[in-house]
Amino acid sequence: MDEVEAPSFQRARRPEHRELRKQEILDAAEALLAEMPADEISLRELGRRLGVSKTHVVRYFESREGVFLGLLARLRLAWLDALADEWPAAPCEPDQVMRAWADSLAARPVLCQLWSLLPSVLERNVSADTVRIYKLVDLEHRTRLAKLVRDRVPALTADAALTLTEYAVVSLVGLWPFSNPTPTVVEATADPRLAGSRVDFATMYGEILQTTLAGLLTRA
Repeated sequence: MDEVEAPSFQRARRPEHRELRKQEILDAAEALLAEMPADEISLRELGRRLGVSKTHVVRYFESREGVFLGLLARLRLAWLDALADEWPAAPCEPDQVMRAWADSLAARPVLCQLWSLLPSVLERNVSADTVRIYKLVDLEHRTRLAKLVRDRVPALTADAALTLTEYAVVSLVGLWPFSNPTPTVVEATADPRLAGSRVDFATMYGEILQTTLAGLLTRA
């Protein structure tokens, strides 16, 4: 049986109240992701955390994946807002910026987990309109990220900086699962002969970003 909706989470009528309800749902999703993998979180579990039915959640997000897309955009924006303080100030060495980029993401595992699920999970079971809105926000965020990079690596063109952000996302999607393996894989790679198969996200991601940046600068 679905949970009974709590009086404190009544259906919103005004736009500002609706936005508040959406943020409360995203808060609950973020808290759950800190406790369990995304594939274990359902709309029913989200509703239980909020004290409402899953039907109530669907009034604000069309699906679980829609919730995760909204949370990914929110967490990415918070990350961008923090980069001015977390990245070295110009002038600085390009490799310093790439290492700071990797370290800042490694410190945000929920953001990385959601980002890594983008093509395989988050962009499924949602409408074309939801995906379109997300991708427009994503482009806005990556454009801002590209500008932050160019402020510190002025030799990079605007187009190349935006290309770097595209490669960075694709690399994260592939690398994050490898650096956060299942318990079975952790047990298997405890074998000393497989020590080279263990992946540290921050280290390898930083190397990928440095190599990609060097290639784009050379090509330019």
